[in-house]
Amino acid sequence: MSKSALTGSRIREHRLMRGMKQADLARETGISASYLNLIEHNRRRIGGKTLLALSQVLGIDPSTLSQGAERAVVADLQDAATTDSAVSVELDQIDDLVARFPGWAAKITAQHHRLRRLEQTVGGLNDRLTHDPVLSEKMHEVLTTVSAIRSTASILVGTPDLGAEWQARFYSNIDTESRRLADSSASMAAHLDRLSRKDTSHATPLEAMFAALDARAYHFDEMERGQNADDLATRLPEIDSKQAHELMVDYLTRYQQDAQAMPFDAFSAAAHEANFDPSALSAQFNAPLEAVFRRLASLPRSATVPDFGLVICDAAGALLARKSPSGLVLPWFGAGCPQWPLYAALRTPGQPLRQLIEGEDGTQFSAMALAYTNGPLRFDRPASYHATMLLVAVDGDAGQHGVQVGASCRICTRSDCADRREPTVLSSS
Repeated sequence: MSKSALTGSRIREHRLMRGMKQADLARETGISASYLNLIEHNRRRIGGKTLLALSQVLGIDPSTLSQGAERAVVADLQDAATTDSAVSVELDQIDDLVARFPGWAAKITAQHHRLRRLEQTVGGLNDRLTHDPVLSEKMHEVLTTVSAIRSTASILVGTPDLGAEWQARFYSNIDTESRRLADSSASMAAHLDRLSRKDTSHATPLEAMFAALDARAYHFDEMERGQNADDLATRLPEIDSKQAHELMVDYLTRYQQDAQAMPFDAFSAAAHEANFDPSALSAQFNAPLEAVFRRLASLPRSATVPDFGLVICDAAGALLARKSPSGLVLPWFGAGCPQWPLYAALRTPGQPLRQLIEGEDGTQFSAMALAYTNGPLRFDRPASYHATMLLVAVDGDAGQHGVQVGASCRICTRSDCADRREPTVLSSS
């Protein structure tokens, strides 16, 4: 079973359950019978209006036909398979596992996610213990005091004819240093206890912010109503550190600025009217194109709203925001695929780019990217740039081929990519 098999097979099953002929479903949907035949035989991926039209004719929710959730499970299982290279797994049968045993697949991915979180927590604690200035200071005090006590004791043991007055002084020094050692040890133990009680489920502040954004699908009703960004960030359970709080406040502040410039009700209505064209919306609301990208990605998904993806990076290519659309998995850490137009936009700041890209399973997306200055321009320092990319699935009936992209070199099977950073652990099939 191919990676794209689930959606087409599901459409065929629902059609047969309703006793519909393929030609009748194609006619009512507004597509050709040959195109529907390719879809049902998993040779074409669909999305957007075609998926919505099929679901309406069949009388079911679009999410019932979409294979986005299962594609995410497939990607998670691939990631789990690469974690322990000592264990050999049947990589070519992962899709079959998801299709036939969805419960077991979900169980495996849940355990993999838990193990990854635990590993990240251990890594974060190790880094904290290594670089914690308070812990370093306490350890220095303990070692210094122990050295002082040992030196004084060595003098007492090695000088048997030491006078009574000097012995009393040394004994007093040992008593003083011993008390100091006890205090330093107690202080260090208390600091370690505070660390152990703190929620360390996220290894980095950026990861905590990603978790908060993903949990709400990048939409915040509170910010639409004008709530204070700092108050909301304080109440988010995923935000577990001062640094994560600062990142979240920055994001929510920008979110609120976008909401004020493009109010939700007016923007949603205009987006439907303009068929979600970012350029038209930018002109209508007199808003920067990158702000329109963010606003579109914040719309709650429904039967009439596309499943938008959003990626924001800095000038080094590191991801600052990543909302995955169905059919394309985005990495949590570091940089993404070098073939993304997101990075090409950094070479031509201010020039919007639109490119058709294609995932490994044939899913096609219209990728719109733009690089822009992050903050005011100044003479005393170089300009800082960020880049934003909006992703939306497109139908593949036109027969066009997009630029082939992946999510991570480690689980990408593209064999002819000149920008590969590391070998893949998967075999191309």
